[in-house]
Amino acid sequence: MTGEKRETRRGPAIAVVVLCIVAFILVLRTACCEPTPRRVEDSSGTPPIAPQVADTEEPQPSAVTLSSPPRTTERAEERQRMVDRQIAPRGIDDQRVLEAMRNVPRHWFVPPSQLRQAYNDYPLPIGYDQTISQPYIVAIMTEMLELKPGEKVLEIGTGSGYQAAVLAELTDKVYTIEIVEPLAKRTMALLKEKGYGNIHARIGDGYQGWPEAAPFDAIIVTCAPESPPPPLVEQLAPGGRMCIPVGSQWGGQQLILLRKELDGTLTRKHVEWVRFVPMTGQAQEDND
Repeated sequence: MTGEKRETRRGPAIAVVVLCIVAFILVLRTACCEPTPRRVEDSSGTPPIAPQVADTEEPQPSAVTLSSPPRTTERAEERQRMVDRQIAPRGIDDQRVLEAMRNVPRHWFVPPSQLRQAYNDYPLPIGYDQTISQPYIVAIMTEMLELKPGEKVLEIGTGSGYQAAVLAELTDKVYTIEIVEPLAKRTMALLKEKGYGNIHARIGDGYQGWPEAAPFDAIIVTCAPESPPPPLVEQLAPGGRMCIPVGSQWGGQQLILLRKELDGTLTRKHVEWVRFVPMTGQAQEDND
């Protein structure tokens, strides 16, 4: 009888111990493991927006948005052929430049007598002893500038306005100067009529640049002095690029790329042999 009583008492004790161990394990699991959040959808079936976490890093500048340059579908196939046959095969591969050349209607910028030749592979006369450059030359000079959106560019020699319109496809800060007053007035009226609101134009001697708007990230010169004008070099920002033809009208002219390093020193690279109208004004006086 005594042995049976001891056995009866041992059973409940073991059960209590087991229950305590199970309870302890459950408490540990609850304390150590976070519950997985449930995915809840609203009545439309759209997942809820995750809570925003505050960003402790410095905010990055937003991308520059260009004002939309004017567009036309007129003669679009001719522009495409111009790029495919005259420009891309010669090594121009910057896609932004190629797109700009496709977008800008060259026929807007030539005289009525030259409309049929607007997309041919050569320069055309625009009056006042000036020309609109060959499409390939416009493309290569534009590519040399390596323009980024929001950079400030100065053009010396507005001429027909075609080069300025191409630049306006790449940045919304375009400045251009023309020394021939009647040509400047005609082109300024054309740019306004066509809706190029991001091109700032003035009449003046491009040799002196545009000091009030300096410094410039890029400068493009579409007439040829004997050497780069010092005021333009001064107005080029550190890290800036200048594309300019230099040389005599009667001798060889080189298309060169000048880079101003961060310490102010200049590097010079020959790119092409070219033929441009001479730079007049102060540049011409210096050579007389």
